Amino acid sequence: MISLSYVDLLGRRSTILKHRMDDLIKKNNSQGLSAQEKNLYQTIVKEWHQVESEINSARKES
Repeated sequence: MISLSYVDLLGRRSTILKHRMDDLIKKNNSQGLSAQEKNLYQTIVKEWHQVESEINSARKES
């Protein structure tokens, strides 16, 4: 079993969120987003910023 540190888990979460943002940006560029998708995008961006902030805080503490 592989054990990941908290920072590793946050890094993985950040990567997943970035991929979801990229997918929504591509969709927006090709066909536009529905109101629900726009809200989802905003939520993902906020969550990504929070995760990045947590990563930076965790790295400063170590």
